[in-house]
Amino acid sequence: MLLSTAFFALCAITLWLASWGIRMRHPEATVTELFDLLLDDRSVRLAVIVIWWWLGWHFLAGATL
Repeated sequence: MLLSTAFFALCAITLWLASWGIRMRHPEATVTELFDLLLDDRSVRLAVIVIWWWLGWHFLAGATL
């Protein structure tokens, strides 16, 4: 449990840092443009998939399994 929580936190921090970096380069970008720019990077797409998987596994599928 501790390892998966640490991995989730690492992915969340990575996404936050990536979005902060894009926001500094494109301060006039709307939220939609920010997501488009953010998801251009393959590692960010992978981090988003891992975060959604982790949330779904621990909170949505827990009662049914």
